[in-house]
Amino acid sequence: MKAIAPGKLILSGEHAVVYGRPALAMAIDRSAVVEIREGPPGDETVGIELSDLHECESYTLLALRDFRRRVLRNYQLFLEGRLTIRQVLRKPIELFQYAFIIVLDGLHLKLQRRLHFRLHSNIPIGCGLGSSAATILSMLRAIGHYFRVEFRPDWYYQYSLEVERLQHGFPSGVDSYISLHGGCARFQQGQVERIPLPKIPMVLVNTGQPVTTTGECVAEVRRRHGDASLLWDDFSEVTTRMESALRGDQTEKFCQAVRDNHALLCRIGVVPSRVAQFVAAVEQRGGAAKVCGAGAVGGDSAGILMVTGIPPPHDLCEAFGYSLVTVRGEPLGARVV
Repeated sequence: MKAIAPGKLILSGEHAVVYGRPALAMAIDRSAVVEIREGPPGDETVGIELSDLHECESYTLLALRDFRRRVLRNYQLFLEGRLTIRQVLRKPIELFQYAFIIVLDGLHLKLQRRLHFRLHSNIPIGCGLGSSAATILSMLRAIGHYFRVEFRPDWYYQYSLEVERLQHGFPSGVDSYISLHGGCARFQQGQVERIPLPKIPMVLVNTGQPVTTTGECVAEVRRRHGDASLLWDDFSEVTTRMESALRGDQTEKFCQAVRDNHALLCRIGVVPSRVAQFVAAVEQRGGAAKVCGAGAVGGDSAGILMVTGIPPPHDLCEAFGYSLVTVRGEPLGARVV
């Protein structure tokens, strides 16, 4: 059996959504896939294989429950400021250990034979395209279908958020919602309004995986600008203009909103200088570009950039050592295939 869930692209409001301002996000046709294979009955163990990272381990239910208690203690220490978010988990596979056991115990499911989960994704990891949320949701969707649980989107959303907290600290929920439902939407303070998938052409540029995680970026931005309400109001105004431009297919207005959004992201310190140089080169050609994930508060890379208003800048990417990523909007969310 196989389940799939799409990645996401945040068009505007990456950090502002944490402070109650709106964000725009869309699902993309890059996906995470989970396959479940059965083992013999009576063997109550779980195998998890991250094929992209060449990790594969097996666990008993007792070990998974002990692990869950340890992780929850770590997360509490993070909330108390005694651990960083990067110290809550030790390696990527632990996300999926946690996802499995909270669903199994939360829905009172019975494991009667060995299950092996093989996870694969063509979403660039750690670059702001929602790789972790997509992989978690594909696994949750597969578990629910395997055990014949009624599909309740709110259950999967809440379980996904609980897992995402271990990696990002205080997730906005945007990644989980878009991966679960697909399409494009506006988010603000827990309210979601669906909007049409954008028709304005855009390409993505991968500047490389940041040295800082999303959780670390969010924490540092909170430390520097958490109480700067006027700054977050500026983000809100840009997002509103961008939404209007998308609804009306107004390319130049969309480009101007992207430029203004980039300037605000530079103000909060999540655009490394080398990435800012690339964006400046795009703007000199009449286009616009911006970071589409958390960005970075250290190093030279910032994950994914969205570029619009000009043809794909192959020569600029070659000069900077970046790669182009082609994507389209994805109307469908997490599902069994």
